[in-house]
Amino acid sequence: MSERASEPVSQRAGEGAGPADRAKVAVIGLGIMGGPMAANLVAAGYDVIGFNRSRPAVDRLVELGGRAAESAAEAVRDADVVITMVPDSPDVEALALGEDGIYANAEPGQLHIDCSTIRPDVARRIAAAGAERGIRVVDAPVSGGESGAVEGTLSIMVGGEPADVEAARPYLDVVGATVVHVGPPGAGQTVKAANQLIVAGNIQLVAEALVFLEAHGVDTEPAMAVLAGGLAGSTVLNSKAAGMRSREFTPGFRVDLHHKDMGIVTAAAREAGVVIPLGAHVAQLVGALRAQGHGGLDHSALLLLVEQLSGRAGTGD
Repeated sequence: MSERASEPVSQRAGEGAGPADRAKVAVIGLGIMGGPMAANLVAAGYDVIGFNRSRPAVDRLVELGGRAAESAAEAVRDADVVITMVPDSPDVEALALGEDGIYANAEPGQLHIDCSTIRPDVARRIAAAGAERGIRVVDAPVSGGESGAVEGTLSIMVGGEPADVEAARPYLDVVGATVVHVGPPGAGQTVKAANQLIVAGNIQLVAEALVFLEAHGVDTEPAMAVLAGGLAGSTVLNSKAAGMRSREFTPGFRVDLHHKDMGIVTAAAREAGVVIPLGAHVAQLVGALRAQGHGGLDHSALLLLVEQLSGRAGTGD
């Protein structure tokens, strides 16, 4: 495990396989998370080749010192390591297994690190398909939001064969502060599903607490401060409460994506015969918020639904 959140990315730049041999790293998917991760790999001295469906994200990477690819296939053919960060299971399957995808263009022994959040069964299937072609595959979903991606302090739960995980570690250590091998292929995605279950439930309870406090006329700024210092404290409360108090829902992690993740959780729980009553209820609330047209907001916008259900819409601080 790597626990180095206190070290700035620049201090970690010489570690692993970075500037010494200029390993070529293809990053496919340069969005809210993938873009900053690619930037940190550039800062660490890697030769980063970026591809994204929209060109402006690629141009931003080039401005930072990366290189541009015109297609995923081009990025893969010119890389030692491929990192994917795309929205959903079908996106990863298409990239990895498509006719002109990663595995059709990768050389035997090439490493594929998938940092997307997808279904555990899909992660296992992709790892098996990679192994058939001699490609080393690890699932390495991340947690920490946009700020964690920018600061290089993500928590990364990694599934895969031990030797493959160790090969991936130098790259993951650049973008994450906590990198933990949690088990065989698919285990990283299973742990990430549990993470999303906890985060959604925590956000919902913070939202309910805020509406409850406001209804009683309590000043929520000191109230949140004292709650954060006690057993109710959490990373969610620390990072989301201020925005929720001010009704600022600029997306660090969109409702659309958390809706997708809650679908992964509920499906995986059903397959395992596990009952998650509170999780299933929060999944319904996330789905309702999305159905109201709020899918593009930050997931902390669950506060809006609590206000609506309480008949207090627009009455907050």
